[in-house]
Amino acid sequence: MPTKIKLAISVLVLAVGAGVWVFERGLGNVTASWVAGGLAVFMVLAIWLFPEVSKKD
Repeated sequence: MPTKIKLAISVLVLAVGAGVWVFERGLGNVTASWVAGGLAVFMVLAIWLFPEVSKKD
């Protein structure tokens, strides 16, 4: 996957994760907010750390 696409996906995932974190925190769901924030960070790290599967011909 090209770096520009990975960067765009990373920014989008972090923005949505931060939004969910703020929303859940506002509702008083502290645990759910930390789970959502941690999941967003994990997904971004997974995009950058794990290689893309490629088909061998």
